[in-house]
Formats: sequence, C-alpha cells, structure tokens
Amino acid sequence: MTEDTEAPLPPEGAATEAALTGHALVQSYLKTLDGSPGVYRMLNAQNEVLYVGKARNLRARVSNYARPSGHSGRIARMIRETARMMFLTTRTETEALLLEQNLIKQLKPRYNVLLRDDKSFPNILVSKTHAYPQIKKHRGAKTEKGSYYGPFASAGAVNRTLNQLQRVFLLRNCSDAMFESRTRPCLLYQIKRCAGPCVGRISESDYAALVADAERFLQGKSTDIQKHLAAEMAEASEAMEFERAAALRDRIRALTNVQSAQGINPRSVAEADVIALHMEGGQACVQVFFIRAHQSWGNRDYYPRTGSGAEAPEVLEAFLAQFYDDKTPPRLILLSHPIGDEDLMVNLLSDRAGRRIEIAVPQRGEKAELVENAARNARESLARKMSESATQARLLEGLAEAFGLDAPPLRIEVYDNSHIQGTNAVGGMIVAGAEGFLKSQYRKFNIKGTDITPGDDFGMMKEVLTRRFARLLKEDPDRETESWPDLLLIDGGAGQVSAVAEIMEEMGVEDIPMVGVAKGVDRDHGKEEFHRPGQRPFALRMNDPVLYFIQRLRDEAHRWAIGAHRAKRAKAVGATPLDEIPGVGATRKRALLAHFGSAKAVSRAGLSDLQAVPGISAAMAQTIYDFFNTKG
Repeated sequence: MTEDTEAPLPPEGAATEAALTGHALVQSYLKTLDGSPGVYRMLNAQNEVLYVGKARNLRARVSNYARPSGHSGRIARMIRETARMMFLTTRTETEALLLEQNLIKQLKPRYNVLLRDDKSFPNILVSKTHAYPQIKKHRGAKTEKGSYYGPFASAGAVNRTLNQLQRVFLLRNCSDAMFESRTRPCLLYQIKRCAGPCVGRISESDYAALVADAERFLQGKSTDIQKHLAAEMAEASEAMEFERAAALRDRIRALTNVQSAQGINPRSVAEADVIALHMEGGQACVQVFFIRAHQSWGNRDYYPRTGSGAEAPEVLEAFLAQFYDDKTPPRLILLSHPIGDEDLMVNLLSDRAGRRIEIAVPQRGEKAELVENAARNARESLARKMSESATQARLLEGLAEAFGLDAPPLRIEVYDNSHIQGTNAVGGMIVAGAEGFLKSQYRKFNIKGTDITPGDDFGMMKEVLTRRFARLLKEDPDRETESWPDLLLIDGGAGQVSAVAEIMEEMGVEDIPMVGVAKGVDRDHGKEEFHRPGQRPFALRMNDPVLYFIQRLRDEAHRWAIGAHRAKRAKAVGATPLDEIPGVGATRKRALLAHFGSAKAVSRAGLSDLQAVPGISAAMAQTIYDFFNTKG
C-alpha cells in the first residue's frame, strides 16, 4: 500500500505556502513527516515536477534539503526552484524504489536521470511446436513454446549467430507452412546450411541430435560438441564412410571459425551484463555488453539524460533500475562505478529475476578487463556523439540563418506522401533535432479521406497535417511539451506551401515556420528551390553543408513514406475475401487455400467439400458457405 499526500504546512503564525520557496519551504514540511520509507516529489511554481526521489526515512532524507549550504550546484538549483512538495509513503524501501522509477518514467522530471529510447532485445528461439524444431529470431513476449536464448544486443548479432548455427548444426529456419509445402530441398540444403528435414533427408532422431548440439552450443558447451564431432569423424573414417567424415570435418571447421570469430570469450564469466559509464561535459554514455554462455552476444550504447548534472553513482543506479524494468537481469552484473544503494538494488533485481543477483565492481583479473573494455567503448562512443552533436548544432544554426528563423530549431518535422496513381496512399512524417533523426517519433498516416481525388497530393497533405495538429492541439494546447515542431519542411513548391499555409491558418497554428523543398528546373540534386509563404523562392549554393542537410532530411522522409506505402501495398496484395469471413483467421485461411488452391475455388466449394478441410468444423463450413452464397 502507498499513501499519496501533500504534507500540510505548519498552522499558526506560519507564512502561507505561496510565500515559501527553497530551503524555507522544505523546512516547513519536516514537522509533518515521520521516518517511513517512501517517495517525494519536488514541484516548481508552475506545478511542474522537478525531481522524484526515494527514501528509507522520508524525514531524514528531506531534512538534507533543508540545509542552506553543502549542496552541489545541481541540487542547489533544484531547491531554489521548489515551491511545493508531495509525498508517497510505502511499506518497504524496495517498494519505494519501484514507485520512484514508475513516476520518473511517467513524469520525466528535469533533475532526474532518465533512460531514453530503450527497446526490447531480440532472442534466439528454438521452437518446440514441431517434430523438426525451427531455429529463429524472436522479439517480444515469450509466449511460443520452446527454448529462448538471449538477450542479444541487436538484430545483427542474432543474425550472425543464426548464420553460424546454420553452418555448424544445419537446422531449418523456414516457417512450418513452408516446411509442409516443400517437395524438393531448398537452396540452403544445396549450400550445406540445412539438413533437409522437409523432404526426409534426415531422420527425426538424427535431427533431434542436431538440435541438442545447437542448444549445448548456446549454453556455452562448445568444447564438448567439438570432441563429440571429432569422435564421430574418426568412427566414420574407420568405417570408410568418407562422405560422412568429410561433412563432419566441415562442421568442425565451421565451429572452430565461430569460436575464433567471437572476439570476447571470457573463461571465468559464463553469464553477466558488463555495464560501464563514461561522463564528460554534462553528458553520459553507458555501454552494456551481454555475456552469455561464455560468449559475447553484442553490446549497445545508451545516452541517459543526466538530470542537470547528476554524479556517476546516481546516474548508474538510475540506469540499472530503469534498464531492468522490463528485462530479466543475469546472475552477475559487473559495473564500472559503485552505486549508492547496492543492497537495495540487489534485492530489487533479485525479486525481478526470481533468483539471487550479484552486483560487483571488479578491480583485477578477467572481470576487470571486461569492464575496462566496456569503459573504453563508452568513452569512444561519447566522443563520437559529442562530435556529431557539435556538427548537428552548426547545421541547425545554418538552417536558422538560411530560413530566417529566430533560433536554431529544436524539432524539425518533415512530411511526404507516397502512392501509385492514388492507390494505397500513405503520408509520412519524420522528426529531426539536435541529436539527429528521432526515429522513435516517426509517424505514418494511412490516407482515409473518401473525398480525395486519386493522386491529389494537396488533399493528402491537408489530411495528414490536419490529423497531426488536431492531435497536438488536443493533447498539448498550451505547447508546454517538446512535441511541437519549430520548423516544418514540406516536399513541394509554391502551390504545396500555399495549400499548407491555409491549413495551418485554419487550425490557428500559422506561427510555425514552414518551408517547401522543390527540385529545380532540371529536377537535380543540388538545384533545390525553397519556398516560404509570401516570399520569393531562393536557393542555396551547391556545396553548402546546410543544403546537404536538407537533402538528407527530405530523402529520409521520402524513404519513410515509400516504406510505409510498400508495406500497405504488400498487405493489400495478400488480402483475400477469406479475410472478411468471421472466425476465419490465419490458420483456417492457410488450411482452406492449401486444400482448394485459391480463394475463388473456396467460394465455389460445396458444403461437404468445405467440411472435408482439416480444422473446419461443420458450423464453420456453414458460415463460409453462407458468406459466399447468401443472395441479396
């Protein structure tokens, strides 16, 4: 249980709450607090949450802020801005830590460390729903029956490992539907990447042995596998089964190549996340290396917001709590810096994992080398990012100068449409800012307007912008968040800009600068013309870095819109009348098409023929028959 309260101020003779800020305000709350664990929020005069913190003892923790001196510059600024506080009491400090992280994620306070752009990690799944298990990449909830191995840092790391497993263990990666439809081996069998179970080139028991070997490899038992393969090769040679011996030799070579290509293969660490932090110039980079089965399964870098100057222990502690919010932690976490509440973090992560978790800051040996390697990567990654940020800042300044903006834009939205003669029309929006392309904020708009003439780009753009800004006006009418753009780039010339300007005026957001990017008379890169409402078009010199930047923005918007259009078109191509029948999902649709060959054949089938399809009950057969044969 938690209790959410705003502690009352002292009654008689005390100044009103509105008159108190900073240290005096914090001091006024102390008489109402006890030693319970809980979470506190510090708010400014505009009721914006500045900071969310946890405490083992609320009164003791808040009393630290009541001191007039001895604070870092960051904490001193935060206290000065504080005009109100709120408190949530909890039963335990672990519960307070959980609540703190939930509130940070929800409220995104300015002075808290915040992990941004976090995504789920892919795994390798050995599916166990078929007699000949499939090995494949998996991302998301682990609902399918089978064995999961991961996490891997990226899809690329998974794909590399899957390719290695195919070379060594010859497991299939085709879908069950493809498996059932094969009548002859596919190309993977020809290039010795699959054992060909789909056409009976390997028995079920022999394939199961390959699956068991692959799983042992993923569990870090590759040495045992190599010895076993070597013994099999020797037996085959003695029995003069030279073709089988050669195949085993090729598998041993592939396994040796896999082991030598791993790069990092710690002998003393079977399972760990290696997490290293580097901070410089108010920015931070956290590198995470995933060690599983004595192998490196890739690494990923993160750039958490440092809460206006938090120190390394606070940054790393906040990162751990947020990073493992939706991930199962490994048995061992190796850190580059100690954290403040290590015991509390261990308890929290152990509860999430359902087993004991160890956190360590190694000082020597192989574990320390792993941390140093991660720290070096963090240092180099942050240096690259800071260099890129400086370049991006100069480009944004150049953009502001070129288009006569009051300041460099913090958020640029670029719009484009894609269609083929008006069909499968899609609008695309990409976003860029000081950190480059913000891909998590890209949006696509399926054009829904029934009154839009096919191919009417003006009508499509009107629908896209109307939907975009109607939502912004509904969610943030006072423009208090960073979701409002400082600049719009539109793919088009004077006509497009004029039409968009009318739309923006109708919606009452005509104060947002807008520029149309049109290709010149020869429609060549480098000869773009820029159109602004009520002004003459102009061009930039061909070697201007700002011109290249605008071209990249426009090309990215075009790529995004084209991709969305192709996906929509592909979905439409695969659609059949069967999709409209109630109760006919993907499995029944596959069964019907496999049995009859086409949707047209299904529509002509008799009731008894429909009942003969596996998985189609008498009632479902009647539903399908009625769908195609009901008149009127």
